[in-house]
Amino acid sequence: MKTETYLNGRPTRLVVLDYGTFKVHSNGRIIGIVGYLIETDHGERVVIDTGFPAKYAYDMRRSTIEDSLESFGEVISLTPDNLPLPQLEKAGVAEQDVSLFITSHTHIDHVGGLDLFPAAPMIVAKVERDLPKPLYWHKAQPLDWPDREYLPIEEDTRIGPGFEILFVPGHAPGQLAFVIELPETGTVVLTSDAISRESEPEEGFAGSYDPPAAAANAERLLKLARERSAFVIYGHSPQQWKTLRKSPDDYR
Repeated sequence: MKTETYLNGRPTRLVVLDYGTFKVHSNGRIIGIVGYLIETDHGERVVIDTGFPAKYAYDMRRSTIEDSLESFGEVISLTPDNLPLPQLEKAGVAEQDVSLFITSHTHIDHVGGLDLFPAAPMIVAKVERDLPKPLYWHKAQPLDWPDREYLPIEEDTRIGPGFEILFVPGHAPGQLAFVIELPETGTVVLTSDAISRESEPEEGFAGSYDPPAAAANAERLLKLARERSAFVIYGHSPQQWKTLRKSPDDYR
């Protein structure tokens, strides 16, 4: 594993950010849209993902039509309170407090706030940063890459003590997952969409960019979680979403 020191402190707090809910038409599954705030004992604050674009909080129907999303599903709950900055404010963090911004991959439900935290460098997989535009959704690619500092990664990278980023392509070409060590909770694996729900490995990874790679990397993540007796937070688990502590509550 490569080591790049982007953080000096160890993780002490994990906050799940509630970016609303989405219904998948093909199976009726209602999923949470998740982001994370991680704080360290050096006062560093890391944000992972920013949910759907803010326009969905003000006009879901029009936004869905603009993005041709209706063939796949629909946003069913997303208010201004579910946007990244209000979610962070609930946890006592302002935009200018964020020292590092990470995008797990560039699909529509993860990059809505790509231009937020302009003073913070952003970690993203190099294979996706090298694209002319973020992936977004299907053939729609309305977002440009903001003018900011990027820290592209191509392999598993330890970015600070107790904080690992794993390069796990499959769901998307640059999919990232995360492993953090908390003082009370212990090891936490944040799979993002590398494993969207507990049942996905058995059901297969249909619709992924590379299903065989997705299956192999999911097994790698689950093996790591077993070896470290980790608490796993999946990317879009309907059952788990209901039980997770969400901002301003936290895991320590």
